[in-house]
Formats: sequence, structure tokens, C-alpha cells
Amino acid sequence: MNNMKSTLYSIGHGTKTIDEFCNELNSFNITYLVDVRSKPYSKWNPNFNQDILKYLSSKRKIIYVYMGDVIGGIPNDMSCYTDGHIDYKKMGEKQSFIDGLNRLIIANKKGIKLAVMCSESDPTMCHRSKLIGEELSKKGIQMKHIIAVNKYKTQTDIINAITKGNGLNNLFGEEVLISRKAYI
Repeated sequence: MNNMKSTLYSIGHGTKTIDEFCNELNSFNITYLVDVRSKPYSKWNPNFNQDILKYLSSKRKIIYVYMGDVIGGIPNDMSCYTDGHIDYKKMGEKQSFIDGLNRLIIANKKGIKLAVMCSESDPTMCHRSKLIGEELSKKGIQMKHIIAVNKYKTQTDIINAITKGNGLNNLFGEEVLISRKAYI
């Protein structure tokens, strides 16, 4: 499929302050923040708890949307796990995930600048790239992963970093589209 212009970004809050986080979003004129954390809370950084984040985002004219229930990285559905790890290939085939992804695709077609948000600041370690970004790539949309104010890496950059330049088609049996840690 042809690559279409992407208005879809990703961002992780990590240990950032809310001001640093919002400055990064503002540097790309993000108007929607789509929270894809399965559990939208942070015990390490409470300003990123759902209610506080929703309030602080609105003060900065950013609309908060929660989608962790459909495209979050830790599903309740046990069929999405392989050997205790979350299997992103299996998740990508679930209808609820497909429906959520389609909402992002529609936003992109409308030119809406949005950032998919999770806790992990490094996109190579997060389902934002391994699942959401890869599924968008299959639809011809290159997600941009915000790493600093006015600085991002493309989905291709992230996959090349994960696979040491081998891409997903040359992994020699090594699976990268799973969670980095086991959950069950």
C-alpha cells in the first residue's frame, strides 16, 4: 500500500514532568492525546494518572481520549499470550484492536494530529511501535515517535533499531513482536 502522509505520533511519559511532556506535544501541534495504557495510572509519576492528565491536557488545549481498553498493551484476553509474553501478532488480529486501529486511521485521513501515549519513554520497548506502529505501517501509515521537543523517529527507524537493521522480514526466527517481559 502507498504511504500516506501521517499525522499520527507516539509519545511516552517516562520520568518527564507534565510541562516537558506537553512541550513535546506542542512542538508537533498535537491536538489529541490518545492514552493507550491498559491501566491509565502511574505510581511513579502521579501527574500522569488519568484524571490529572485529562485535566492538565485540557488546560493546554489538548483533548484527552482513552483507548487503552481496545489498543492497550496488556490485554485481559489470555489468547493474546504466548509463553507468558504478550503476542502482538495475536493482539493485532482481535476485532476490538482492529476497531481501535481504524479510529486512528480515520483520524489520520482527516489530518488530525494526535499522539498515542504510553508510559514507556523508549518507543523500541513499547507496544506503541511493536504493535500499533507496525499495524499502521501495514496500512501505509508511518507513525512518528516523539523523543524530544521537535525531534522524532519514524516507525522504520524504530524497527531498524529493534532488529539491528534487519527489519521484520529478516529476523532468522527471532520474534520481536512480543512484550519484552512475561506477564503470566
